[in-house]
Amino acid sequence: MARTLREQRLDSARRREIDFVPVGRLDRWGRSDADLDSTLRELTELGGGFVSLTEALDLTTPAGRAMAGLLAVFSQFEREILRVRAWARLDHVRRQGKRLARPPAAVAKAGSVRDLFLAGISKSEIAWLLGIGPRSMRRWAKRNLEPERLSQACRKDTSFRA
Repeated sequence: MARTLREQRLDSARRREIDFVPVGRLDRWGRSDADLDSTLRELTELGGGFVSLTEALDLTTPAGRAMAGLLAVFSQFEREILRVRAWARLDHVRRQGKRLARPPAAVAKAGSVRDLFLAGISKSEIAWLLGIGPRSMRRWAKRNLEPERLSQACRKDTSFRA
């Protein structure tokens, strides 16, 4: 995603056209803590500053930089807590024996798929008729139906018998 306004502000600071880069929220400026940190260092080296309007932080002062550091620490903590909770929810669901993905379409319609396949209808037609994705259909047929068709063909054709 292009971040043209951000780049324009940084270019203006590099050309010394502006001294301060005002932003609405600190977390909207950088994509990560490292990105925000590198931008802040660059602005400091250029003699500029960074002011967050929502958090009322002026990062040109020691107190502002300290508060930004604390906010970054808590932001990282929050992301890690959310990740841990998400994994815990997934674990809980798995332990209950529930399926985490959508049900396979071909498996749900196995009887119809098998009947149509053995009637000689192509896999792509079966997929279209039953509303199954073509790749899903081919994958399921390879695992479940190909051996049946071969054994059925062997039973019908006497030239395969010894």
